[in-house]
Amino acid sequence: MNWVLLIIAGLFEVAFAACLGKAKESSGSEATYWYLGFFICLAISMLLLVKVSKELPIGTAYAVWTGIGAVGTVLVGIFVFKEPATFWRLFFISTLIISIVGLKWVSN
Repeated sequence: MNWVLLIIAGLFEVAFAACLGKAKESSGSEATYWYLGFFICLAISMLLLVKVSKELPIGTAYAVWTGIGAVGTVLVGIFVFKEPATFWRLFFISTLIISIVGLKWVSN
C-alpha cells in the first residue's frame, strides 16, 4: 500500500508543477485559482510522502517521489505546454524511469 501512496504522492507533485505552469500563463483570478491548486497539491503530495517515509527507506521514497515528479512534469511539459520532445530529452527521461523501477525492485 505504501508504494501506491508514493505513486499518488508523485502524481500530486506533477499536478503542483502543472498548476505553476498554468498560473504562469494566466492572469487575474484565474492565476489565483491555479496557485490555490498548487498549494493544495503540494500539501497532499508532502503529507503522503511523510506517511510513506515512515515505512519505506527515506532515500528510496524521496528518490522515487522526485523521479515520478520529474518524469511526469516533463511529459506534461511536452503534451500540455508544447515543449520540445527531443531524442536526448526522451532518452534521459527513459533512464530516469528505469532507475525508479530499479529502486522499487531492490527495496524492501
